[in-house]
Amino acid sequence: MMEVVERRKKLLGDSHLDTLNAMNNLAATYSDLGEFKRAEELGIVVLEKVKQSLGDNHPHALTIMGNLAVIYSKLGEFQRAKELEIVVLEKQKQLLGDNHPNTLTAMGNLATTYTELGKFKMAQELGIVVLEKQKQVLGDNHLYTLNTMGNLAFAYSELGELQRAKDLGVVVLEKRKQFLGDNHPDTLRAMGNLASMYRDLGEFTKAEELGIVVLKERKQFLGDNHPSTLRTMGSLAFTYSMLGEPHRAKELEIVVFEKQKQLLGDNHPDTLTAMGNLASTYRDLGEFKKAQELEIIALEKRKQFLGDNHPDTLKSMGNLAITYWKLKKFTKAEELELLVLQKYRQSLGDNHPNTLWAAKELSITYRSQDKLQEAKELRRLFALPAFEPLTGSGLGAIFKQPVKWLKKGLIERAGRWHKYNK
Repeated sequence: MMEVVERRKKLLGDSHLDTLNAMNNLAATYSDLGEFKRAEELGIVVLEKVKQSLGDNHPHALTIMGNLAVIYSKLGEFQRAKELEIVVLEKQKQLLGDNHPNTLTAMGNLATTYTELGKFKMAQELGIVVLEKQKQVLGDNHLYTLNTMGNLAFAYSELGELQRAKDLGVVVLEKRKQFLGDNHPDTLRAMGNLASMYRDLGEFTKAEELGIVVLKERKQFLGDNHPSTLRTMGSLAFTYSMLGEPHRAKELEIVVFEKQKQLLGDNHPDTLTAMGNLASTYRDLGEFKKAQELEIIALEKRKQFLGDNHPDTLKSMGNLAITYWKLKKFTKAEELELLVLQKYRQSLGDNHPNTLWAAKELSITYRSQDKLQEAKELRRLFALPAFEPLTGSGLGAIFKQPVKWLKKGLIERAGRWHKYNK
């Protein structure tokens, strides 16, 4: 591909459309290989030259702008991605109309970015519109329709509608197997997503089985160091943790964390996810100081890059509070948990699994400080299960019927999570 670009530059010049098309293809190849910075650098050059040659509103310029927005998302720069995607969507509507496939693609990309920014309701609302239009215009089995269906499933999951998410995930996987085959990257992505949905529902063995298949295939076709391989490895490690195998989880998570730092940098969302997952595993293994050190770093970085109210920031805050609780720093734990509960109630409502989880954790901290009236009031307000004596090991032992809660997705093991594979 590099040779094609160089030949076209020599024969046609740097600004010829054929040269720019070759450069755009090379940027896409870099992105597919996980070399996102190189893809970004090339994408910026191509976009500027196409704008100069064709103008800002040309369909080709808008396509390249949309491609650059996707690269920004892969770099974790979701705000920059959103800004470009809003421009692309508005211009596509003006030029092509609301129902053109390019307009719907732009709308779907923006919905996905809303998800990454933690704006799940906006992502859901936009995703529903896109899906209905794509079904009408492209049909139920078109790849773009299936992409939107998978993205909408993720939004449902984050909004606590776990069964709806799984139902969509099953449909997407079956259709991709049917039309693309078992080993196609899109099929593997759907399989990884469904594994995460099974885990959210407490079906950990199913999640493990799918996760192992996806990891094996991604290693074979993408290599051990590709971002998608590492994301799958981290997701499988999380499943091992949920299955009560923290040592297996730790082995994978250390590898993922180190490689993410090398490939994506210390501040990328995937690196911070890996950091948080490893910290939670340290806590499971009783290494509370190590967990605290990592969680403080993850929380500060998320505040800096995502803001105080982003769901990932709140989950980091909740994780750190649990570690403070383990270290018997109950006052610090209570301060964080009060804040997390307040923000979840504002953004998700009182009945969302994350809100119920936050209320549960705060009630435990109240009880640990003999604030029994406050704990009782929380249990009444959120209809939490009754307490058992504080004789068990870990948080699950404090509530009756912990398995039932797990299967409803109401216990995330101190806020452990992993983004669906992209």
